[in-house]
Amino acid sequence: MPLNDQRFAIVDLPEIPQDILDSYDRCPVDEYMGNGTRFKRFSQYRLHHDETEGWQFAKLEHRDYTTFTKFNSVAGGIRRVYLPIEVDFTPIIRAGMAQFDLDPSEDWQINVHQNRTKADGDKPGPLTPEGVHHDGHEFVMIAILRRNNVGGGTTRLWLPGADEPFWVGTLDPGQAVLLDDRALQHDVTDVTSADGGPGHRDIVIVAFSRWKEKWYGDEHDAAALATSTM
Repeated sequence: MPLNDQRFAIVDLPEIPQDILDSYDRCPVDEYMGNGTRFKRFSQYRLHHDETEGWQFAKLEHRDYTTFTKFNSVAGGIRRVYLPIEVDFTPIIRAGMAQFDLDPSEDWQINVHQNRTKADGDKPGPLTPEGVHHDGHEFVMIAILRRNNVGGGTTRLWLPGADEPFWVGTLDPGQAVLLDDRALQHDVTDVTSADGGPGHRDIVIVAFSRWKEKWYGDEHDAAALATSTM
């Protein structure tokens, strides 16, 4: 289903291969977000549409991740160093991007964030410490691959400037929410342990931008770093 009149959609994902699920065990701790509860890898791709073969993915040279403070007040304006993603998320990404109606006359660039968030005992795992936010891209896909012994993790969608979310729901493993990131803001409540023991939530976030908007490369990084408040 394409994005609805409220500019989002909930879609089912194809079966998640075991090698992808296993790869979350090898994600290093995120030193910048989550206070030790987040584990992460990161990669970027350029998308080109071929009339015969459809959308083609070209993995870009690995770079540090930078974004603007206006989109992330916690870790914007700094270089974040992450290891690249080891596995192939492109079949999962294709399942979501088909609903975005990307303009095939243009190349697109995607940021792919592989995130695990852990919770244990009375220590929750914050999912959006930056609060209600835009990511700054044209479209965003947030796919839930696994919820292991956790509660919380409720997605909330907001119209910009609203006092309350207009949509609230907890996505199951094998579901994704697709967003028009310029029309909507979003956040997710903390994950908590379901029984007092360790648990985790595994997701992949994919952010889509037109290549000409330059969300990759030295020019983008310099602009994002210039917004640092440190």
